[in-house]
Amino acid sequence: MKLMVEWTGTPAYQQVADALRRRIAAGEFDSSGGQLPSLAELQTEFEITITVARGAIGVLKAEGLVVSHQGKGAFLSAGAADRARRADPQAAVDELRHEVSELRREVAELRARVTELGR
Repeated sequence: MKLMVEWTGTPAYQQVADALRRRIAAGEFDSSGGQLPSLAELQTEFEITITVARGAIGVLKAEGLVVSHQGKGAFLSAGAADRARRADPQAAVDELRHEVSELRREVAELRARVTELGR
Protein backbone atom coordinates (compact mmCIF):
# COMPACT_ATOMS: atom_id res chain seq x y z
CA MET A 1 0.00 0.00 0.00
CA LYS A 2 1.76 3.16 -1.16
CA LEU A 3 0.68 6.32 0.58
CA MET A 4 2.82 9.16 -0.65
CA VAL A 5 2.54 12.16 1.63
CA GLU A 6 0.59 15.06 0.17
CA TRP A 7 1.52 18.70 -0.32
CA THR A 8 -0.93 20.05 2.21
CA GLY A 9 1.23 22.44 4.18
CA THR A 10 1.45 19.89 6.98
CA PRO A 11 4.99 18.58 7.40
CA ALA A 12 5.56 15.12 5.92
CA TYR A 13 6.69 13.66 9.25
CA GLN A 14 3.44 14.86 10.85
CA GLN A 15 1.34 13.31 8.05
CA VAL A 16 3.10 9.97 8.57
CA ALA A 17 2.73 10.23 12.37
CA ASP A 18 -0.99 10.97 11.91
CA ALA A 19 -1.41 7.92 9.66
CA LEU A 20 0.44 5.69 12.11
CA ARG A 21 -1.58 7.08 15.03
CA ARG A 22 -4.81 6.18 13.21
CA ARG A 23 -3.50 2.66 12.61
CA ILE A 24 -2.52 2.34 16.27
CA ALA A 25 -5.99 3.53 17.32
CA ALA A 26 -7.58 1.00 14.98
CA GLY A 27 -5.62 -1.80 16.63
CA GLU A 28 -3.64 -2.66 13.52
CA PHE A 29 -0.58 -3.42 15.62
CA ASP A 30 -0.57 -5.75 18.65
CA SER A 31 -2.02 -3.81 21.57
CA SER A 32 0.93 -3.51 23.95
CA GLY A 33 4.46 -4.10 22.84
CA GLY A 34 3.45 -4.53 19.21
CA GLN A 35 6.14 -3.53 16.76
CA LEU A 36 5.64 -0.75 14.25
CA PRO A 37 7.03 -1.05 10.72
CA SER A 38 10.77 -0.50 10.46
CA LEU A 39 12.14 2.81 9.20
CA ALA A 40 12.92 1.12 5.87
CA GLU A 41 9.35 -0.19 5.63
CA LEU A 42 7.97 3.26 6.39
CA GLN A 43 10.20 4.75 3.69
CA THR A 44 8.84 2.31 1.13
CA GLU A 45 5.20 2.51 2.22
CA PHE A 46 4.98 6.29 2.38
CA GLU A 47 7.65 7.12 -0.21
CA ILE A 48 9.57 9.25 2.29
CA THR A 49 13.15 9.75 3.43
CA ILE A 50 14.60 8.14 6.53
CA THR A 51 14.68 11.59 8.16
CA VAL A 52 10.91 11.92 7.72
CA ALA A 53 10.36 8.37 9.06
CA ARG A 54 12.51 9.14 12.12
CA GLY A 55 10.59 12.38 12.65
CA ALA A 56 7.25 10.56 12.57
CA ILE A 57 8.45 8.00 15.12
CA GLY A 58 9.80 10.90 17.21
CA VAL A 59 6.35 12.50 17.29
CA LEU A 60 4.76 9.23 18.46
CA LYS A 61 7.49 8.83 21.10
CA ALA A 62 6.85 12.37 22.36
CA GLU A 63 3.15 11.53 22.66
CA GLY A 64 4.00 8.44 24.70
CA LEU A 65 2.53 6.05 22.13
CA VAL A 66 5.75 4.23 21.29
CA VAL A 67 9.14 3.43 22.73
CA SER A 68 12.12 2.64 20.58
CA HIS A 69 15.13 0.44 21.12
CA GLN A 70 18.27 1.10 19.10
CA GLY A 71 18.66 -1.59 16.46
CA LYS A 72 15.35 -3.25 17.32
CA GLY A 73 12.68 -0.77 16.25
CA ALA A 74 9.70 1.05 17.70
CA PHE A 75 7.13 -0.69 19.87
CA LEU A 76 3.74 0.35 21.24
CA SER A 77 3.68 1.45 24.85
CA ALA A 78 1.03 0.14 27.23
CA GLY A 79 -2.36 1.71 26.50
CA ALA A 80 -1.17 3.23 23.22
CA ALA A 81 -4.33 2.35 21.28
CA ASP A 82 -6.59 4.03 23.84
CA ARG A 83 -4.41 7.16 23.96
CA ALA A 84 -4.29 7.27 20.16
CA ARG A 85 -8.10 7.08 19.98
CA ARG A 86 -8.42 9.96 22.42
CA ALA A 87 -5.90 11.98 20.39
CA ASP A 88 -7.74 11.30 17.12
CA PRO A 89 -11.54 11.06 17.52
CA GLN A 90 -11.90 10.21 13.81
CA ALA A 91 -9.89 7.04 14.44
CA ALA A 92 -12.40 6.01 17.10
CA VAL A 93 -15.25 6.63 14.66
CA ASP A 94 -13.47 4.59 11.98
CA GLU A 95 -12.94 1.74 14.44
CA LEU A 96 -16.64 1.77 15.41
CA ARG A 97 -17.66 1.73 11.74
CA HIS A 98 -15.42 -1.28 11.18
CA GLU A 99 -16.89 -3.07 14.20
CA VAL A 100 -20.46 -2.33 13.06
CA SER A 101 -19.62 -3.65 9.60
CA GLU A 102 -18.24 -6.86 11.11
CA LEU A 103 -21.32 -7.25 13.32
CA ARG A 104 -23.64 -6.80 10.34
CA ARG A 105 -21.75 -9.48 8.45
CA GLU A 106 -21.97 -11.86 11.40
CA VAL A 107 -25.70 -11.18 11.84
CA ALA A 108 -26.28 -11.89 8.14
CA GLU A 109 -24.42 -15.20 8.48
CA LEU A 110 -26.48 -16.12 11.55
CA ARG A 111 -29.73 -15.27 9.73
CA ALA A 112 -28.70 -17.51 6.86
CA ARG A 113 -27.94 -20.37 9.27
CA VAL A 114 -31.26 -19.93 11.09
CA THR A 115 -33.11 -19.91 7.77
CA GLU A 116 -31.27 -23.08 6.73
CA LEU A 117 -32.14 -24.79 10.03
CA GLY A 118 -35.80 -23.80 9.66
CA ARG A 119 -36.15 -25.67 6.38
